[in-house]
Amino acid sequence: MKTILQLLNFANKTVIVTGGARGIGLGIVKRFSEVGANIMIADTVDDGVGDKIAKKSGKHVRYFRCDVSSEEQVNILVAATIRLFGSIDVLINNAGIFPSKPLLETDLAFWEKVQAINLRGSFLFARAAGKHMVEMKEGGSIIQVGSIDSLHPSRMGLAAYDASKHGVWGMVKNLALELASNNIRVNMIAPGGIDTEGVRQDVGKIFKNKKEQDKALQEFANRVPLKRMGVPDDIATAAVFLASDAASYITGTALVIDGGYLLT
Repeated sequence: MKTILQLLNFANKTVIVTGGARGIGLGIVKRFSEVGANIMIADTVDDGVGDKIAKKSGKHVRYFRCDVSSEEQVNILVAATIRLFGSIDVLINNAGIFPSKPLLETDLAFWEKVQAINLRGSFLFARAAGKHMVEMKEGGSIIQVGSIDSLHPSRMGLAAYDASKHGVWGMVKNLALELASNNIRVNMIAPGGIDTEGVRQDVGKIFKNKKEQDKALQEFANRVPLKRMGVPDDIATAAVFLASDAASYITGTALVIDGGYLLT
C-alpha cells in the first residue's frame, strides 16, 4: 500500500492548467508545482507576463499563450506540452468568464462568447488531452472547474453563464462514463464565492468606491455558513486531491466547495 505522501506525489507527471495565470488557476498551478508536477499554463496574458508567472511558480512550470475557444490553438498547445514534457497526465479545465447581463439585454455575441470560452474551450481541451491519454494507455484525470451555478442558480442575470456551467457538468458526467474503461477519471469542482482579482473587478463595475466593494463582499460572506469567502487555495488543494491516486475511485462527481452556501 502506498503512503499518503506517495499518493499525492506528482513527480514525472504533467498537468495542463487553463486560465492558470491568475486567480483560481494560479492557485492550482502553485499547489501542483509544490507536489512536483510538470505544468503547462494556458492563458491569454502576454508572453512576457506569462513567462514571469511561470518562472515564479516553479522550475518545471511553462507558459503557452492560448485562446481556449480556438481549436487550432488548443491542439498546438497540447502537442507542445507533449513535446516538452513527454505526456499529459492531468487536465484542469479552469479557464472561464463570469459576465452578468439580464436576458432581455443579452445579444447573441455576448451569449456566444460565454459559451465559446466556458463550454467549447472545455470540450476542446478535454478532447485533445483525452485523446493523448487514451493513446498512452496509462490513465489520467480531467478536472473541470465548474461553479455552484452548475447545480443551482446563484442569482439573476446569469443565464448565459449558468447555461455554460450546467453544460460542463453534463459533459463531465458523460465523459466519466465514456473514458472510465481507459482509466481516465473525470470530475468537477464547483466553487462558490472565491475572493479573486477577477471577482473584485466584477464587483468594481457595480460599486466604484472600495469601501462599498468591501461591504458587498462582506455581505456575501455573511450569507455563507462558514462566514467567509473562499480563496484560490481552497480550490487548489481539492484539485490536487482529485487528480491524485488518493482519489483513484472517484469519477463523475461534483465536489462542491462553497462554505455551505448552497445549504442556505
